[in-house]
Amino acid sequence: MCCEYNFFNIIKIITIFVILLLIIALVVVVIYQTNRNMPNILVATAQNGDNETQGTTTIRFSRNNIVEGNALSHEEGSDEININENGIYQISYQLYGVQDVTGTFNFNAILLVNNQALQDTFNESPVIRNSTSNRMTLTSTVILRLQAGDILKLSGVSIENIIYQNARIDIEKIGN
Repeated sequence: MCCEYNFFNIIKIITIFVILLLIIALVVVVIYQTNRNMPNILVATAQNGDNETQGTTTIRFSRNNIVEGNALSHEEGSDEININENGIYQISYQLYGVQDVTGTFNFNAILLVNNQALQDTFNESPVIRNSTSNRMTLTSTVILRLQAGDILKLSGVSIENIIYQNARIDIEKIGN
């Protein structure tokens, strides 16, 4: 009877141990899946007055509208967007430029990574001559493979006295 009692106690202890291991494994899997499916999105905007430098300049974004996940970060008021995780990113932007004088109007946009212009992201506007309404919005979407530690910037490029009154950049990590 003594051995039979110890045998059942050992079976109970082993059963409880196995159940605890299964619960721990299930919790680990759920946490892993939750973190893996977490969106990594940054949406930042520049308002009128954020970018007073004329001509060629990087764009400062004064407001973070959406920041989800840990792959991207941005300090409001900065022109730098920090890439915190290796991966494939979809980047969309809008850049609104205006010139208050009549004459030639032209500006372009380009993305920079670690202060190096990515020529395949160059976005040209048409040259407008003798216009009294010198304003335009450039838009683009690109997909880039970026590394943790990279610094992304949007730049307006022009030899004209263009002021970039408004801008928006939407970035989403879409792959590893």
